[in-house]
Amino acid sequence: MKDIEFQLNSTDIHPDSEIKGSIFVSYPGRYDGVVINTQILDSNEHIIYKSYNGKKISQNVSRLFINKDVMPENKAEFTAVISFIPKQEHEIKFRVSIIEQHKEIESQIIFAKYFI
Repeated sequence: MKDIEFQLNSTDIHPDSEIKGSIFVSYPGRYDGVVINTQILDSNEHIIYKSYNGKKISQNVSRLFINKDVMPENKAEFTAVISFIPKQEHEIKFRVSIIEQHKEIESQIIFAKYFI
C-alpha cells in the first residue's frame, strides 16, 4: 500500500460542477499535513477550493494545505470548483503530497479532463 491514496469523485469535470476528492495517509512517520496543487494545463485559470473536512474556506485559494491536526484518522475530504467556460478541452493535473518539515515525502498525481 502506498503512503498516500487520493481519489476524485469524477475525472470528467464541467464548469461550476462540484469537484470532490478524498485523501488517506498511511505514512508511518511524522508529517505536518498534505498539500493539494492543481494545474489546468494550457490555461491561466485556477481551481478554487471551497471546503475541507466540512470546514468552509473563506478565501479563494488555488493551493490547499490541510494540517494533520484536522485530519481525523489521517483522512481528508475536500470540495472545489472551476468556473471559467473553456473554449477547448483542458487536462487538469491534481498532485497531492505528504509534507514533513517543508519537504515533500510522497505524492500521487491524478489527471482529469475539463470541458463543457
